[in-house]
Amino acid sequence: MLLKVGSSGEDVKKLQAKLGLSADGSFGPATAEAVKKWQTANGLGADGIVGDGTWGKLFPGEGSAPVVSSSFKLEALKGHIPDAVIAQIPDTAAKFGITNTLRLAHFLAQCGHESGGFKAVSENLNYSAKGLVGTFKKYFPTEVVAKPYERNPEKIASKVYGSRMGNGDEQSGEGYKFRGRGYLQTTGKENYRLLGQFLNVDLISNPDLVSTKYPLASAAFFFNSNGLWSICDKGISEDVIKALTKRINGGYHGLEDRINQFVKFFNILK
Repeated sequence: MLLKVGSSGEDVKKLQAKLGLSADGSFGPATAEAVKKWQTANGLGADGIVGDGTWGKLFPGEGSAPVVSSSFKLEALKGHIPDAVIAQIPDTAAKFGITNTLRLAHFLAQCGHESGGFKAVSENLNYSAKGLVGTFKKYFPTEVVAKPYERNPEKIASKVYGSRMGNGDEQSGEGYKFRGRGYLQTTGKENYRLLGQFLNVDLISNPDLVSTKYPLASAAFFFNSNGLWSICDKGISEDVIKALTKRINGGYHGLEDRINQFVKFFNILK
């Protein structure tokens, strides 16, 4: 597992304490700069990323940086999720700390539900005027207001997501450019920037990469950035699934399906 800008959790806290930083568990630019200085002082390439070499020198005698389980029964997932998703799991697991079967089962269950079975990789904004009032009443209080926008995803996203999440105003079109993509719908220019920074990819210029190349990684980044692995680690109970669902969905929409999917994936993978 690599620790870099965007990483979070106990391993980051341990790293920060070792470097004499405030151990808040969030790997930001200050932590990266401290890592670079330490790497330079210790004869390592100063890239600000903590891999096995840097971790081993920081914590001699403790082995390498935390590693991902290599024993996932990925073949068992065939027929249950698309092959393209299975192919993304090893790299995603390595980058984002999916270190055991419990985490992977929770992660796949939530992604599977949110994406309609790993089918939706881009937000559907093809709303009627009535649908806009029902879904985005704050922005479309009446059907009269909504009428000029209906069935026009670009105009809808530009209005609904304009002037927030790092986007420019409605006229900038950035609300549409940085609309929800990936299995957990990464949304907003700032979130694209942070994800791109972590992956070392220019997603501001190439936002479609989130849906075409990084749909699973973007979802794992959300889990990682929001400390959801620690919830996964609490076990297999419905209360754990409810807690994850609340953090992801803001409520408990589709809870029964999320529970069923978790049970299925956990039993397949264990």
